[in-house]
Amino acid sequence: MIELRPFASLGHADHGWLNARHHFSFGSYHDRERLHWGNLRVWNDDIIQPGAGFPTHPHADMEIITFVRQGAITHKDTLGNVGRTTAGDVQVMSAGTGVAHSEYNLEGEVTRIFQIWLLPRERGGAPAWGSRAFPKGDRSGRFVTLASGLAEDDDALPIRTDARVAAATLKAGESATYTLGADRLAYLVPATGSISIDGVTVATGDGAAIRDLPTLQVTALEDSEIVLVDAAPLN
Repeated sequence: MIELRPFASLGHADHGWLNARHHFSFGSYHDRERLHWGNLRVWNDDIIQPGAGFPTHPHADMEIITFVRQGAITHKDTLGNVGRTTAGDVQVMSAGTGVAHSEYNLEGEVTRIFQIWLLPRERGGAPAWGSRAFPKGDRSGRFVTLASGLAEDDDALPIRTDARVAAATLKAGESATYTLGADRLAYLVPATGSISIDGVTVATGDGAAIRDLPTLQVTALEDSEIVLVDAAPLN
């Protein structure tokens, strides 16, 4: 089953400095049919104006992954971490018992990010932050794991949840396969381009909520960059 969620149907908030689309209920946007997808709780598509950003604010008991699509985001937190994550790269924050952070676009151009929140495997734990470069060439024609809480993914940024975040870059006409498994859920969004999965066309910014499809065969209809979350159902 593939449920297509067109970009135009997503929640929308334009704050001037921030133009955000919400794949799931967030802030003033509430849709009881889009509260979560398994342990995936938030997927925000944010455009942040130059010199603007999120001032210091707290989080707890959430795994937060930021995929930078354009520009760069600068992170600073109460643990003493400071980092700048650029387009194509990823940062993760395990909020644990609690941490406060800020995220700013200090560049001369707009910054575009996907911010993905996952429910942790268990509450508490010491907060942590990390970032890593993932060159597009490394994920050309295939899915590469960016962040994961699964035991077999020891070469990815660690998160404390039963989920995996993966990405692929495909040229027009190229295909990639992702093995999801019978008991897993996937949520997929093209950061650029458009793709086809099982006869369903998914355009830039659209969401595809997937279940009961053990193997995903993704074909690019044009040059595309794809981000996917492999999520666990909630008990």
